[in-house]
Amino acid sequence: MATLGESYTFCRAVARRRAKNFYYSFVLLPREQRNAMCAIYAFMRYCDDLSDEPGASREPLERWRCALTDALGGKFDAYPAWPAFYDTVERYRIPHEYFFQMIEGVMADLEPRRIATFDELYRYCYQVASVVGLCTIHVFGFDSPEALPLAEKCGVAFQLTNILRDVCEDAARGRVYLPAEDLERFGVGAEGLCEPSDALTRLMRFEADRARGYYRESEPLVGMVDKGSRPALRALIGIYSRLLERIAEGGFDITRRVSLPAAEKGWIVVRAWMG
Repeated sequence: MATLGESYTFCRAVARRRAKNFYYSFVLLPREQRNAMCAIYAFMRYCDDLSDEPGASREPLERWRCALTDALGGKFDAYPAWPAFYDTVERYRIPHEYFFQMIEGVMADLEPRRIATFDELYRYCYQVASVVGLCTIHVFGFDSPEALPLAEKCGVAFQLTNILRDVCEDAARGRVYLPAEDLERFGVGAEGLCEPSDALTRLMRFEADRARGYYRESEPLVGMVDKGSRPALRALIGIYSRLLERIAEGGFDITRRVSLPAAEKGWIVVRAWMG
């Protein structure tokens, strides 16, 4: 079993290698909080990978759920992140339910997805993204309970952004996250999510406006977390909201996967640090 120091080293390596957007905001945190965010990310990354690998099935995720239950009780298997994860959860008093919700969310991705309504999509966004936001503000520190629903909405905004970025890629894997009620409203068939059309552009624009609404609603969250954590949260929101705008500026072109250049992310981090 990894020592606590070795475990945090492992988590930092995972975050540096895999957290293409999150890690930029981590660098603005004090070392202890940065380590904690890396530990949470290592859990979330492994969980997500279990649902995305070829031939993914419920069994590995069920084993992961059992391993989580053991880890939260201080009993670790061979996965090197567990000691750091347990230390982080205990230190920042993060509710355990968030991690189990994440597993439920990724389990739902094992089968082809067809989401009927936005309420159903919101629930999915909560499970795979809002819970990350809720874990994050526990690490960042907050006093007002009003921060919790704002972190939830912020997570929804992030996930809607991800969905718009990956709409064709997801559809090719049998995952249609845009609600059927919206597809019908704009005259887009699920089979047409990889075929550029005016109707698809109008649908994407509608969903982007919905995401912007959640970004706006969650704006007060920055002022509710501890002062020392605000630059990191500003950077995180800045990167994801800018990604959404890049998708829109590209005309919602589903034939290419939009990302932010490292230099642009770096500039967002600098501005966040400067306030």
